[in-house]
Amino acid sequence: MKKYESKIKNIAYLGYRVMNPIFDPIKFLKGLYGYLWYVRDLIKFKILGNEIKIQMMDLYPILDEKVTETHLDSHYFYQQLWVFENVLKNKPRKHVDVGSTYQMSGYLSKIVPTTFIDIRPINVNLKNLDIIDASILSLPFKENSLESLSSLSVVEHIGLGRYGDEIDLNGWNKACKELQRVLNKNGRLYLSVPIGRYRVCFNAHRVLSPIDIVRNFNELELENFDVVDDTGKYLKKVNFVDYKKAEYSLGMFCFVKR
Repeated sequence: MKKYESKIKNIAYLGYRVMNPIFDPIKFLKGLYGYLWYVRDLIKFKILGNEIKIQMMDLYPILDEKVTETHLDSHYFYQQLWVFENVLKNKPRKHVDVGSTYQMSGYLSKIVPTTFIDIRPINVNLKNLDIIDASILSLPFKENSLESLSSLSVVEHIGLGRYGDEIDLNGWNKACKELQRVLNKNGRLYLSVPIGRYRVCFNAHRVLSPIDIVRNFNELELENFDVVDDTGKYLKKVNFVDYKKAEYSLGMFCFVKR
């Protein structure tokens, strides 16, 4: 979540976040401007291709993609590459992902048999990819049974009701314990969460202390820690403690059960 130096800008951004679910004023204003060039481009296209008939019912204005630089969510971009790289390197017999993205699970299924778990499962038929409707708070696996496990940008949401889950103040802690429970000896858990000064941005997510994350996985050993810092820069093998006062960084924790 963005934070500005100016108090007035922060208040304005709060107003925008509260209003955005029902009305996006920025998109509305950009859309009004967009129709100017949309009509211009449509006329130009029809002049150049007079023989091409465009039906009114086929008009499909896309007005927000004329940009000089593609928007990049650095958290999602780097964390998925991070897991893919590690799974490819460690070559587990099977991999289980809990609630990350179905795209990543689909890609992983091309290099290792993969199971994707979510309370909002997708309906696809893909070789080497199993889909299970289940919650991170009650995983359908025995204790100490999984050798390779990931959960990216999930734990921070648990208990806030955003995805239809129950309101639970300790939801994120319970999710961590459940991930720890099912991991077997020498198994690896790839976990990512927003890190920095602890706070709840209801009902979107929490920003969690990296120290609390490591403490919560008391049966696991932190093998490696990477981060996408507040500026969006990806840094490998850094000290997680250095990010306890970050504003909104992404911590990528690789844990091993010894």
